[in-house]
Amino acid sequence: MTTRPVRLSASAARRLALAAQGFADPRPRGRVDRRHLRRAMGYMQLIQLDSIPVVARTQYLVLHARLGPHDPDLLDRIAYRHDEWMETWAHEASLVPVTDEPLYRWSRARAEAGETWGSLVRVAREHPDYVDEVLAQVAERPLAAGELTDPRPRAGEWWGSRSLGSLALDWLFRTGRVGIRRRPGFVKEFDLLERIVPAEIRALPTPDEDEAHRRLLDRAGSALGVATVQDLADYHRLPRRRVPARVAELVEEGRLLPAEVEGWERPAFVHVDAARRRRPRGRALLSPFDPVVWNRDRARRLFGFDYRIEIYTPAAQRRHGYYVLPFLLGDRLVARVDLKTDRGAGVLRVLGAWSENGAADGELVEALAAELADLARFVGVPRWEVTGRRGDLTGPLRSRAGDLTGPVRSRAGVQPVPLRSRAGVQPVGSPGAASGPTGGAPGSGGGAT
Repeated sequence: MTTRPVRLSASAARRLALAAQGFADPRPRGRVDRRHLRRAMGYMQLIQLDSIPVVARTQYLVLHARLGPHDPDLLDRIAYRHDEWMETWAHEASLVPVTDEPLYRWSRARAEAGETWGSLVRVAREHPDYVDEVLAQVAERPLAAGELTDPRPRAGEWWGSRSLGSLALDWLFRTGRVGIRRRPGFVKEFDLLERIVPAEIRALPTPDEDEAHRRLLDRAGSALGVATVQDLADYHRLPRRRVPARVAELVEEGRLLPAEVEGWERPAFVHVDAARRRRPRGRALLSPFDPVVWNRDRARRLFGFDYRIEIYTPAAQRRHGYYVLPFLLGDRLVARVDLKTDRGAGVLRVLGAWSENGAADGELVEALAAELADLARFVGVPRWEVTGRRGDLTGPLRSRAGDLTGPVRSRAGVQPVPLRSRAGVQPVGSPGAASGPTGGAPGSGGGAT
């Protein structure tokens, strides 16, 4: 029996999508704790990682968007001290619940068979004894790439950057022998995966690839609310050739419901758990790597929002700026802001700000000013100001900028705990508080769709 598709207006699809990401819930009024972060992860299913700290690293920004100002060290405690979340390759380098570890074994098996970066495969095939020695060193103690002792007949500790040692560690990560924790400054610290993933999870049976994909697609459907086959595949970067068959199985099981969305050319699917909640009324500045906007085609379909990240675009050719955050107000993306945290000066700088469709009304300006103040608190600076002139919102925002009222409660990584602190935003005046990008590597984050 053929099921009639669910028919959704464009606005209903937006509400479903935002509710699925947690934006129908109001931000906590009181102190944010680990329960709130776990709930946010429950909506998103994964958090993409990136090393660029121009405002704050993306993993912290996506949580701020949903929870408002809080201590970023909460994420570090959950992921890197209590090992409730783990780094793996999902939607690029990501944090996922450690309980989902079995669902990513298929990816590690493919990497073992050579389906990963060629440089990693060459290291494994041309230097197998060295890779074994690197693994033995990690077994002795957790370490960073620069702490590897060269096992060949020469003295010193000199492996680092994209050296042979770093490549060997990334191979071991991609194939599941080691996992990653983070030191201050987002430095990777490698440890045996068995010391990160609890024994009871490692003992779980390994699902075959089709079953793992089916379960990941079910999670993607829950996180997206309404989606095309392409959207579902993109969420965990699954091999697209095999996705339609798995989606059909989820439809047969009643987990996904066929849908038609106003303005969408391709068939869509609504997840069975998607809630038709009230229209989201909140506000949020979104990281370029937030699940709401990381799929640029989907952002265009849902919001009519044409967006690209211009980090790798030469400055003279950028349309909006280096690190531009979309502004969500209610159920629409209504503006975009080029931002930079100047930690030395203690200020969040607005370099440019544009309304969508020239709708720079008072409600938008007031809401954006309030969100900029919240974001400044979160990254640990005492004020925000408009220092650029690009865009129709810089003038109206300029008169509302200034010192924050009330305490800057979020310390955003001030005085990180030695070794185990993973704070992604460095305090004003701290060593290494640079605001430019840092290099990404396999397993370290980076990349946009």
